[in-house]
Amino acid sequence: MRISIQEAPFDLGQEADQFAAGRVDMGAIVTFTGVVRNSAKGDLAAMEIEHYPGMTEKAIEAIAQQAKDRWSLGDVMVIHRYGRLVPGDKIMMVATASPHRVDAFEAAEFLMDYLKSRAPFWKKEFAADGADWVAAKDEDEDALSRW
Repeated sequence: MRISIQEAPFDLGQEADQFAAGRVDMGAIVTFTGVVRNSAKGDLAAMEIEHYPGMTEKAIEAIAQQAKDRWSLGDVMVIHRYGRLVPGDKIMMVATASPHRVDAFEAAEFLMDYLKSRAPFWKKEFAADGADWVAAKDEDEDALSRW
């Protein structure tokens, strides 16, 4: 299991290749990458992501372990960036490896729902008309409730 909370960009292809390397016992590798999207008005200049070092890693490690306990997973990887990001930047990546695709897909969705709604990150968006903290969305909480 690998959890990385980092400021630096990551190479999606390289990370996926390293995660999948040598996994002859795994029949499914699922990856998901989140990208900073522009606002509906098209005026997002940047997003700042904050976290508490140590606490964030422990929280994500705990949920990744829950995924490993719940589904038949050979491995889990979560990369999440912090700092200043602009539209188009990769913000995070989840990868799961399992003997069968259903477990890999479901575990990846579970992790994504957790990261979107409960992971200890704070996001602030900067646009032409000012800056605002990103509020929790009901649909994100609803998605998490299915697990």
